[in-house]
Amino acid sequence: MPSLIYDQDPKNPNGRALLSPPTFPPTLSQAVEYTKMNRQQFDQTDSPHQLYSSFPGTEPIPLPPRFSNLKRELVAGYESEVTASWHRLLDELRAEIASIAESSQHIIPTIDFSEIDSTPKVSEFAADVRTRGVAIIRNVVPQSKANQWNRETCEYLRINPQTKGFPARNPQLFELYWSPAQVKARADPRVLRAQRFAMSVWHNGRNPNQAMVDPSRPVAYADRLRMRVPGDTSLYLRSHMDNGSIERWERDGYGRSGTYTKIWEGKLHEYDPWDASTRLGVSSDLYNGAGSCSVFRMFQGTLALSHTSPGEGTLLACPMLRLSTAYVLLRPLFAPVDHFIAGNMEDFLDKRNWTLAPQRDTVIHGALPGYTQEISAVLHPHLRLNESMVSIPTTKPGDYIIWHPDVVHAVDPVHSGKLDSSVLYVPCCPLTPTNALFLARQRKAFLLGQPAPDFEGGRGERDHVDRPGVQDVSDTGGEDGLRALGLMPFEGEGDLMRLCNAILFPGQFDMI
Repeated sequence: MPSLIYDQDPKNPNGRALLSPPTFPPTLSQAVEYTKMNRQQFDQTDSPHQLYSSFPGTEPIPLPPRFSNLKRELVAGYESEVTASWHRLLDELRAEIASIAESSQHIIPTIDFSEIDSTPKVSEFAADVRTRGVAIIRNVVPQSKANQWNRETCEYLRINPQTKGFPARNPQLFELYWSPAQVKARADPRVLRAQRFAMSVWHNGRNPNQAMVDPSRPVAYADRLRMRVPGDTSLYLRSHMDNGSIERWERDGYGRSGTYTKIWEGKLHEYDPWDASTRLGVSSDLYNGAGSCSVFRMFQGTLALSHTSPGEGTLLACPMLRLSTAYVLLRPLFAPVDHFIAGNMEDFLDKRNWTLAPQRDTVIHGALPGYTQEISAVLHPHLRLNESMVSIPTTKPGDYIIWHPDVVHAVDPVHSGKLDSSVLYVPCCPLTPTNALFLARQRKAFLLGQPAPDFEGGRGERDHVDRPGVQDVSDTGGEDGLRALGLMPFEGEGDLMRLCNAILFPGQFDMI
């Protein structure tokens, strides 16, 4: 979830100013140099809050000429179908956003861990998740255990004062990957059970017998932890989508797996965001973006270690997965006939005012190579973010928040609560060959106390006192916990199992 580095604006205590912003509209060369500048700062500070996909302001950034051709080619032969689909989409967005505004937080699907074996409850929950793309599984970890993990984290930080974090003046997002709580959470039987349950929402559109993905075998992805203090403004994230930006339109990005083919053909209602087969070959990081994720996550996730209510430094999400994804993708292809005039928003947004642009410019709204996909009210006006972005309901220690990798989400600009807002970042990742390759690298980092592979740089935790080891994983999660961290071979037959075991344990298993 990286963004550009921000400092507090002294003239606006609740806002943030970009370091050394370029003039507007920036040229591509300015954008490239600016990317280099911020990546250097990223290397120096290890700040995760960098590299938003666009600069502050209202002007999108022009890209190289090839993107004009790309936009034309994406819908070539389907112009009429895409135009009709766009107009239907705008009607659906208007109705759906009205429903979201009326329901607010109640629209977020919720299920208790004790109910995940109840067929009626699960069927309703799964259907809602497929629509909303975001959900809460409550009581995954018993509250007493989650509170204990929180205390252990505080103690781990106390006895290891050398731990780095962001912001440097008052660390709250810590460069920790192997603290006791994090390692236990990744191996915990109930967390693994919740991940299997969540990933069962996905399916494989191809022959299941040939599937190179197994959502019943979660694998760990080492990320950081956050303990956001009351009053904090530094961990604010604007509305965005993770897992690449410009790659969603590129042939060599998401185009490799045809992830969004149905949208480009004007067949929005045939588009399935839950088909894993259209995600496995994706390249979501073509430009070496800082903070990119190297694994296939079926869900991003946070495990709560504290009580947190809306406005207290927590997550906001746009709970209309299919519609918001289609809108973000199609927006660069359409332009208003009459531009916005103050006080005339409804006429501006009317579908009759929008047409497939006859002359394709090179703008991909909110996207820039190497940056996160930014979503804004100016660039994406039909999303009505002030109405469609919903705060996650109150969570307590042990609750698990999950969201689809295409969900538009943000983080509260200010933590207005009175207690720390603490979470572990714990995504749901299935077993795949690519994830197994990453797991082998991550296992080495775990054993040596190095930073996780996607966060390389710095000394890590090799000198940290009370850093957990293999025995701690075994004590917490037994064999399943060991497998999730790549410390024991997976059981089962088939090409996927043989390949992944050969990747992880080449001395014990043959590749063929």
